[in-house]
Amino acid sequence: MATQIPAPGPSLTEATQSAGQAVSYLDSHWEGWVTGALQILFITVVALVLRATIRQLITRMVARMAQGHQRDTHRALISNLMENAERRKQRSQAMGSVLRSVASFLVMGTAALTVLSVLGIDLAPLLASAGVAGVAIGFGARNLVTYFLSGVFMILEDQYGVGDTIDTGVATGTVLEVGLRVTKLRGPNGEIWYIRNGEVKRIANLSQGWATASVEVPVGYDADLELVQKVILETSAAMAEEEPWSEQLWEPVKVLGLDSLGSDSVVVQVAAKTMPGKAVPVARELRQRIKAALDAAGIQVGPASVPAARGRREDSADFNAPSVLGDPLSAQSRATAAIPVPEDQRR
Repeated sequence: MATQIPAPGPSLTEATQSAGQAVSYLDSHWEGWVTGALQILFITVVALVLRATIRQLITRMVARMAQGHQRDTHRALISNLMENAERRKQRSQAMGSVLRSVASFLVMGTAALTVLSVLGIDLAPLLASAGVAGVAIGFGARNLVTYFLSGVFMILEDQYGVGDTIDTGVATGTVLEVGLRVTKLRGPNGEIWYIRNGEVKRIANLSQGWATASVEVPVGYDADLELVQKVILETSAAMAEEEPWSEQLWEPVKVLGLDSLGSDSVVVQVAAKTMPGKAVPVARELRQRIKAALDAAGIQVGPASVPAARGRREDSADFNAPSVLGDPLSAQSRATAAIPVPEDQRR
């Protein structure tokens, strides 16, 4: 069996030449490597410091927004009524989160592109590929992007906040949480609604600015309308001087006049400008007080009615429709008749 002869190793001359080439390569490139490493380190440090600084500034701005404007004592009450602490806190936190994320993306993205250019990587194909991928992702997740952008603008424009009562068209309730994608509502029956921000076409905020408490007072045609108006105004004025109604009533109650004419009564319309979100309790209290005041003044609320005397037996024939049971020949009357007994069984 023939033995294989091992290949001869590199000679000393070849090894010397290879070592010389390596040293020459290192000697000619080490300055560029060191310079590039220092540049990358400098870019990374600057990006991290800049990112931390921007995030700190955003955090301070958010903290100031959460505290609110406490210096203006004349507007303090209105500010607290329009926007409670929880609403300001959540709104500022959401805005701060968005701003910090955008700042981090811009700073670190710019730093990453700069590092790639230092490494000698051609950015044109990379940016082109990123653009195509971004378009594809945008088409695939367009609903998510729509929800996100809608949530951002809702928060920035302060369309509603925590504690507000809103009507979104598909659901009505009190806002529990405002997110960038979903808004959470508590319905009147205790149910929780999750509304995607991008699907909301219209929003009716019932807790901003002021509200109107409307009360309809039906009285008979024989009632003195001037006396009715006087009693209503006196009752509402007394109510406006008591707590907590003195804070919830922002203007004197107004009697708008006759709203409608019925067959047996007329309706007097009463309106009151109230604190936002307090129209329902104010209207209930106002109805109760007006009812008691009109009763005390001897004014009948609603159409006049004469109650029937108890224990009195009236002839129902004058009022009831004729019954088929009154005809002994009708099928209903024969069906209710007793079954006849045969004569053999009678004995």
